[in-house]
Amino acid sequence: MGRRRGRRRPSRFPRARAYVALTKPRIIELLLITTVPVMLFAAGGLPPLGLVAATFVGGALAAGCANTLNCYFDRDIDALMQRTAKRPLVTGEVTPRQALVFAAALGAGSVALFLTFVNALSAALAVAAIVLYVVGYTLLLKRRTSQNIVWGGVAGCMQVLIGWTAVTGRLDWAPFVLFGVIFLWTPPHYWPLSVRYREDYANAGVPMLPVVARPTTVTRQVVAYTVAMVLCSLLLVPVGGAGLVYGVAALVLGGGFLAQTLALHGRARRFERETGGRDAGTAEQLRRIGPMGVFHGSITYLTLLSAAVAVDPFLRVALPL
Repeated sequence: MGRRRGRRRPSRFPRARAYVALTKPRIIELLLITTVPVMLFAAGGLPPLGLVAATFVGGALAAGCANTLNCYFDRDIDALMQRTAKRPLVTGEVTPRQALVFAAALGAGSVALFLTFVNALSAALAVAAIVLYVVGYTLLLKRRTSQNIVWGGVAGCMQVLIGWTAVTGRLDWAPFVLFGVIFLWTPPHYWPLSVRYREDYANAGVPMLPVVARPTTVTRQVVAYTVAMVLCSLLLVPVGGAGLVYGVAALVLGGGFLAQTLALHGRARRFERETGGRDAGTAEQLRRIGPMGVFHGSITYLTLLSAAVAVDPFLRVALPL
């Protein structure tokens, strides 16, 4: 028998690009855009640049470790999905053993960096984030429940706690507000992507909500989580002492993103009326609902809200309320 089509021969020394791909750099980038802003907010200005760099790199290493382990444990279902079929563990460019060694090195490097240049609490939170993502989401939730991404998203929220404790050495209410924002943001961010790739998840046997529920059920929950997210974001003013700049930004950005999710729900309702609600729809039909607009909008929302968190301490000094 010939080798499986598209599968490469394992190499003793895979290219650096293959290892980088295992860490899912786009996800790391999304996680870390919340880290530096929360450090600025916690410091009430600019914290030591060395501390920022150590926290940023340590967080990236921890996230890379978790994502690599996710690729390791999910390599069987990744091979069944078009979206993930080119990941290095699926193509054979990196072997499972090489991936495990790489993940261990990233995890050890992250903990060592936090313990040496930040503090023990931040190191413990980084380890907790890895465990939550790998054990909680990847091994326990992803293949068992349609609410997998809701509770699995807790791991992605840990970066704000890590950033806060890196500056203050303790936990306060303010970072938990931001934790709540990201927790509530995760379903409106990920479920539209899951709608777009519904057939992929169905083929792999992963019960993402769009696989087991009609589009209107999914979009109704997306709207509900978005409303809760916007309300939670506004709590940073009374709880965390955020100023007018942040408050206005949170209200405007939240309102804009909520309008996007409501429009998505409206399109889903029209889709079900047109199809008679007989099934969840084919991939081509679901594309016409336009879920990816909300997916990209969620990234814009979180990026701009994080920017508001970052600049608020400086503008509060210039414009005291």
